[in-house]
Amino acid sequence: MVLLYEHPVSPYAQKVKIALAEKGVPFETRLPDLLGGEDPAFAAANPRREVPALVDGDVAVFDSTVILEYIEDRWPTPPLLPREPAARARARMIEELCDTYYEAANWAVFEIRFFKRAEGPLADRLLARAADDVHGANAWLERQLGAAPWFDGERFGWGDIAVLPAVHAASWTGTPPAPGSRLASWFDRARERPSVIAALEAAASAVPGFEMIPQLVASGVFKREYRDHRLEWMMRSGGAEIVLEGMRRGNIRFALPLA
Repeated sequence: MVLLYEHPVSPYAQKVKIALAEKGVPFETRLPDLLGGEDPAFAAANPRREVPALVDGDVAVFDSTVILEYIEDRWPTPPLLPREPAARARARMIEELCDTYYEAANWAVFEIRFFKRAEGPLADRLLARAADDVHGANAWLERQLGAAPWFDGERFGWGDIAVLPAVHAASWTGTPPAPGSRLASWFDRARERPSVIAALEAAASAVPGFEMIPQLVASGVFKREYRDHRLEWMMRSGGAEIVLEGMRRGNIRFALPLA
């Protein structure tokens, strides 16, 4: 059976779980040792030691986009990508925006509200900036959706799988799609799918475990990932002091060296 290293709250893991469920592929999930880092099997599956990582027999695949590509190639029916090249490219572009721009804003909200990286005026400024970015992303997604029921047209597919975790995270932290908007109606439809219900229920059940995370972050036992788009968001949004403080206290990390 396929093994998926994941954390239920990870939007990237949610994408993969929804895709596997839509394909009807049986899989088991495993939460790797994200604190101590002493998990050789996980490190072998993903040298970055980030979730998700998929193991299919002798094949190990990491990075959620690469995993989705593997799933589409390995189990082509039912297809998640549209047939036409332009539509396929469009679905991938939607995924890219949600994985980087949208996810960075959601991640920053978690950093501030749950992991207490900032308080007072700085927290207020960063949360306002994140909300502005989410509103802008939702407006862009609304245009991409148009009058179609799904981002891939008449069928739920790759684009919808990419958008769902981002919109869900923003909604859960207080910035949902505008009431009565086409995006809000899409979100309601998507949340009725069994694949989505399972992923979101797993995420909700994992949230109570976050209670101790701020203390673990403060102590440096748990290091939050700050590379790529997340680092860019914090720097351009006025959170440079958060990055520097995290480096000083040793509770953030960047890309890990390969051994």
